[in-house]
Amino acid sequence: MRMSNLYMPTLREVPSEAEIPSHQLLLRAGMIRRLASGVYSYLPLGYRVIRKIEQIVREEMDDSGSQELLMSAIQPRELWEATGRWEDFGPEMFKLNDRNTREFCLGPTHEESFTDMIKGELKSYKQLPTNLYQIQTKYRDEKRPRFGLMRCREFIMKDAYSFDMDEEGLERAYEKMWKAYERVFDRLHLDYRIVQGDTGAMGGKVSHEFMAMSDVGESLVAYCKDCSYAATDEKAKVVYEISEKEEEVLEMEKVHTPDVTTIEALTDFFGVDPSNFAKALVFMVEEQPVIAVIPGDRDLNETKFSNYLGVGSHDIEMADERIILDITGADKGFTGPVDLKEDVRIIVDSRISKMKNLVVGGNETDYHIKNVNYARDFEGEIVEDLLLVEENDTCPECASELKMDRGIEVGNIFQLGTKYSEGLNAHYLDENGKTNPFEMGSYGIGVSRSMAAIVEQFHDEDGLMWPLNTSPYGVIITVININNEDQMKLGEKLYKDLKSMGVEVLLDDRKERAGVKFNDRDLIGIPVRITVGKRAGEEIVEYSIRGEEGREELEEKEVISLIVDLYREEGMALKNR
Repeated sequence: MRMSNLYMPTLREVPSEAEIPSHQLLLRAGMIRRLASGVYSYLPLGYRVIRKIEQIVREEMDDSGSQELLMSAIQPRELWEATGRWEDFGPEMFKLNDRNTREFCLGPTHEESFTDMIKGELKSYKQLPTNLYQIQTKYRDEKRPRFGLMRCREFIMKDAYSFDMDEEGLERAYEKMWKAYERVFDRLHLDYRIVQGDTGAMGGKVSHEFMAMSDVGESLVAYCKDCSYAATDEKAKVVYEISEKEEEVLEMEKVHTPDVTTIEALTDFFGVDPSNFAKALVFMVEEQPVIAVIPGDRDLNETKFSNYLGVGSHDIEMADERIILDITGADKGFTGPVDLKEDVRIIVDSRISKMKNLVVGGNETDYHIKNVNYARDFEGEIVEDLLLVEENDTCPECASELKMDRGIEVGNIFQLGTKYSEGLNAHYLDENGKTNPFEMGSYGIGVSRSMAAIVEQFHDEDGLMWPLNTSPYGVIITVININNEDQMKLGEKLYKDLKSMGVEVLLDDRKERAGVKFNDRDLIGIPVRITVGKRAGEEIVEYSIRGEEGREELEEKEVISLIVDLYREEGMALKNR
């Protein structure tokens, strides 16, 4: 491609709405443009990257035995009602009516559609196992779209669905997809970690997420350096140590605590560790008040809380001060589980039931109660673990310390079981003529999010630094002075020769200053760089790699040889080579 003809509207200034490097650089490099909040267009350079990522995904999915198709993005309400997700999915679902008032959604995912499609086609165990996938645009009405391609209302995703006879078959399919995903993210050159994930609205019992590690990642990952344990902060099991020493159970005592409403202030007031307190947090869950009671030195894991209650996160919100006053008779900051004014559902972390002589809110403004003990003084529904994991917590598998890092979720895999096949009455006949529901798996890769993740891991202060196999072009030839006959002649020859080999190459033949050309070259991040300058008459050019120090002056044939070697190392085929 000649850059004099290339649509590449680069920006010199960082757009004000762009907060993280991938968002800033993709906008500045003319690869994406914002159409509306959370909605982006892919310009020529950016779309070439998307297609490169798609091709890597497609090759590994095909190699694993999955078959590609393309489903409609529009899905009827009836399918989602059959599985209970029309309401459960929540306000992130785009819903619409046709001219006949029939209700549809723009697909945020496609479990229902794939299950409905195969139920009339896959009828015998002889047709199993089957794995189908698509690469398609998905839609989710995010409350707060942000960070460019990281959290969008419209995004490109690969989603696959496996159909098996039994749990053993599902586990084999799950393992096969796991390995395929490792190959995909290895080929994308991402630094990633595989972690246990929460199944959430997808359902099922087992899920893993593929996290591209990044300081700007929205997900927190807890992992152990001494064993293989790793999980998202939503999923991570919290090992919370409780004192083993014998302690006398004391009588409750109300204490005047004027204006003491935080754990920090209570710690100073009572002169004890925060672990001696119990926090009572009031939520509205589907318009009903619910209190969660957890140790005072920890935070509530709202995902574990909502999973226990069997509701979506969108159905839970913190209660306002008016509701707290109605329930407790006290201002916010003095809520406790003892002698509540109204009969309220109380959910208790299991560690609270084993702790002695706790300090809790007194349900009276400016008062707390000390020496409160579970069972004697209050009761509730005990849940094994409601806590959010923290750095240096004990690993639940080997008892070492857990570490925390941030990551970008670029892939996820789920063992769905029979949730969708039973809900949509999708069955097959086994070898004995018995009807059984399909065992299903679901597997997603964020294609557009992977593009952003690559940028987060491969950039510097000057711009993008694409790996060769995802770069929009592999080579860029910069002609310093297009009015110099020798320079243009050599530039054109290299351009023609490389194209004939199958190399995707840019020729910068623009009427711009050398500094502008070099800045743009750094910004768009093409990996292999050839500069045609003063020694063009000797057929000598300058050769360099984006992000690497050092430049070499080489003859044309030497440059071609180096490029061939680079492509071979990456496993990228060239014509006649």
